[in-house]
Order: sequence, then C-alpha cells, then structure tokens
Amino acid sequence: MSLIEIISGVEAREATLTVFDPDPSVAETLAEHFADRNLRVVAERPEEGPTGYAVLSRDGEFVTAAAIDDLLPPAGDDGDRSGSESAEGESADGESADGESAEGDGETPPRRVGQPILDHLDGTLFTSYSRAEMVAASREIEDRAWRVGGGELHAGFQTLDVLTGEANTYDRLAGKERLDVHAYAAAEGDAPETDQYEVHIGRTAEIRETWFVAYDGGGFDGAKCVLLAEEREPGRFYGFWSYDPDTVDRIIDYLTDRYWESEPPDEDDATA
Repeated sequence: MSLIEIISGVEAREATLTVFDPDPSVAETLAEHFADRNLRVVAERPEEGPTGYAVLSRDGEFVTAAAIDDLLPPAGDDGDRSGSESAEGESADGESADGESAEGDGETPPRRVGQPILDHLDGTLFTSYSRAEMVAASREIEDRAWRVGGGELHAGFQTLDVLTGEANTYDRLAGKERLDVHAYAAAEGDAPETDQYEVHIGRTAEIRETWFVAYDGGGFDGAKCVLLAEEREPGRFYGFWSYDPDTVDRIIDYLTDRYWESEPPDEDDATA
C-alpha cells in the first residue's frame, strides 16, 4: 500500500459529530471550528431528553461525548486555538515552537477550542493545511525525537531543494548519538553535503507529492508518532497525524522497504 493509498484510506473513514442542542447556530459554530478536519457536523434537536452535548462517532460506532460548553471557546476568547497542538519542551533549535524559551512561564496553557473532540481525532484527515501549518505540525514530531534522543526519525521533503533548506535543523537532530535520521526527497536540486544522516532519493511521484515525518519512538510505543499529507493543490496539504504504534510502524516499514535502495543523489532521473 502506497503513501497516497494510506491517506485515501484515512479519508474514507469520515467521523461524525452529532450536536444535540436546541440552538442550530451551535452546530454551525462547531462546523466552523472543525472546518480543517474531515469531520461531518450534524445538528439534532430532540423533542425530549437532555441537550447541550455532542457525540463523536466513526463508522457508526460511538467514540466519545462532550458537553457543548467544553467545546465552544471560553467567554471573551476569539476561539483561534483549534489548530495543531503546540510543541512541548525544547526543539532541535533549542526553542519551543513559538520561539520562546523552553522553560516557559509556568502558566497553564489555554484550552484549545474543541479539545475534548480533537483529542479523539487521531488518525482523522485534516484538510487544506498551509505550508506554515505543516511546518508547525512537523516540528512537534521533530521535538519529540529530540527529547527522547534515540530511535529513528524519517522525514520526506518532497525535493532536494527543500531538504537543503532544512539542512541545519536536521544536522542538529542527527547529532544526537542514538538518533538515526533518514531524509527522503525527489531528485530536484542538489543534495545537502552531510554525513550526519542518510538521504534517500525517491524516483516516484508520491515522494514529490507527499510530506511526512515519522518517529519510531526510540523503543517506546507511547512516543511513536507520524504526520503524512499529500499536496493536492499548490501549497495546500491533505493528510493526518497519528500516535497509533501500528500506523507508525506500517509507514516506516513501507519507507524502508521501498526507498532504502535509492540511487545516489547525483543521478539525473525524473520522478515517475
């Protein structure tokens, strides 16, 4: 199964959020907050019984339920916190994702809009992410690999030109003694001059069209994570992230089986 087929399989498993509330605008508000996820929001107005809650289901199976008050933004909040989780701890560049010191200010981070539902959308397709959003999501996985400091990190950069632009970050990651780093790219541009990590040249369209970062957890299933997305239109990505160990293992196994016998980076060969 190819990377594109894996994404398509996730896309086919659309989740449904059923909103039980007498106010139809509640469902509309939640649909706006979850607009970047492959999540169908439907409104139910029961004539009797409790209201003010929402139920998340997938393939007709119950996943979780949450109170509407726990899903909507707090009073006075603009609600602009529904994106990917901010990275914790120190990044490969010595800073947190927002550029501040990793020590933080000791305050409790604000609750994300829809957090009780987002926590259960692992492995659900996100839609139309920008490059900036993809970079932010990628940094979370890179940060995790940096903190654990061991295992394997696999990252797809689409082209060698893009990989070269990330050379400093990945040299630093690969500088971790117990962390093996593997980069994947199509043969467009020059490969970075490095002996810190392996560069695998993909001769397939999927390498040029996908963005991925996968970490094997360094021996800990709880640390495994993967981000995989397809660029379906210029600068817009559709894909998913997952913390499921089997999903992470399946993607890493595919990458190693398919691309570890890649040709040298100076071979002049277009992707197919």
